[in-house]
Order: sequence, then structure tokens, then C-alpha cells
Amino acid sequence: MREAGAALVLTNVVLKAGKRAINERLRAGEIVGVAGLDGHGQEAFLEAAAGLERPLGGEVALEAGGRAAPLRSFHGAARQGVAYLPRDRRTAGIFPNLSVLDNFAIASLWRDLRLGFINFSARRRRFEAFRQRLSVAANDLDGSIARLSGGNQQKVLLARLLARNPVALLLNDPTRGVDVATRGVLYRLFRELAGEGMMLGVLSTEIEELTSLCDRVLVFRDYELTARLEGEALTGPRVIAAMFGETA
Repeated sequence: MREAGAALVLTNVVLKAGKRAINERLRAGEIVGVAGLDGHGQEAFLEAAAGLERPLGGEVALEAGGRAAPLRSFHGAARQGVAYLPRDRRTAGIFPNLSVLDNFAIASLWRDLRLGFINFSARRRRFEAFRQRLSVAANDLDGSIARLSGGNQQKVLLARLLARNPVALLLNDPTRGVDVATRGVLYRLFRELAGEGMMLGVLSTEIEELTSLCDRVLVFRDYELTARLEGEALTGPRVIAAMFGETA
């Protein structure tokens, strides 16, 4: 279990010049959806939370154990336990010329070192646990990851992130281009991770995905956070209305 009370905190974050500042807290054990019409700031919000892009103003910090660690870069955020899954796995996620195992291990190489040498057996054992949990269909772990289906590539990328034991998992359209069966596996995984105390932020273009998976949804319009929906207010029509600047 992860530390209770951990939170990813955005304070006075400005995504675009002249826009209202955003104050938001993503808490341990919850799944927060992020929505908006294309290009309205929801992706910029997620990237700022991940340390991938610096906001024009404000601060992003990870609070844990009574301390707050500012996140000023992507690598700094990763060291603090914030993991980010990009939207386009082909251009920003997988290394197509590397094997399945190498794609999995590339962000946690130190875990396979024994006396300064890579222990390939240890790497396979590490991957096996994730393969079972995510139902990864890959017969040749030494073969190119490009040979796998899109859904299985996505599962390997998630295994790569989870191998670092993150505190927060920020997902940019994680079910984009995957089949129905893979979606079911991923939804189950996300709920399990939240139950184990991880905080999850999920940007999705699927309204039904947001309303069925998330505890609450943040809706962006014109680079401002314009609606927070949860409980009985978290319905498809209300999410869509908020995306268009209306009320349902």
C-alpha cells in the first residue's frame, strides 16, 4: 500500500496567458477524469501535472508524509513517483527496434543489475508478474515490440511505468486504439491501482469511459478549469454540456 494522504497539488497554475489560475488536488486512491474539446487545455493540464511542460505560472507539487516536493521537470517528477503515459504510443512510447523485454525494462534498468551486470533472468521474472496482471499476449519476449498488437503494446508500456512503483499515474487517452477486451483489462487494472492507494489522472475522449471509470471529472474550456463533476452530477450530458460551456 502507498502512503495514505499523498496528493498531487496544483497551485495557481496558469496554462495560457490571460486565463484564470487553476487550483486542484489529486488525492491518493481516486481516479480523476480530465475532459474537454480538443485543444482546450486538458492535455496541457495533464502535462503540467506530470512535469512534462512548465505552466506559465503557479506550482505543481507532490505532497507525502507531511512534505511537499515541487515538480519542476519531467525527470524530477518521475523521480518523485509521478508516471505519465503519452497519448501516441507509437511516436512517444514504444521503442520499435527494441524487444518486448527491453521496452519494459528501459525505465527501471537498475532493478536488473547484479554486481554491475544485467541479470536477464531477473528481468524476465519481473516482467512475468506484470504480464499476468495485465494479460499481455507476447510469446517472444526477445522479439520486437512492434510485432505485438496495439493493445499489447499499451500493456507493456503500462508495465514499464508500474515497474517503477509510482505514487501517481497520469494517463493520456490510455484506451485509444485498443480493442474492447483490452479496455476491460485496463479498466480493472486502474480500479485495482486506485484501491491500492495510487492516484490516477485519466484524460479521455470517451465520455462513457469518464463517467463509468472516474470518481470525478475536471472539464476544461479555453484553457480554464470550468467544471468539476462528481456524484450524481457526473453524467454524460453534463460532461458534454460543460465542454461546450453550457449547463445540463
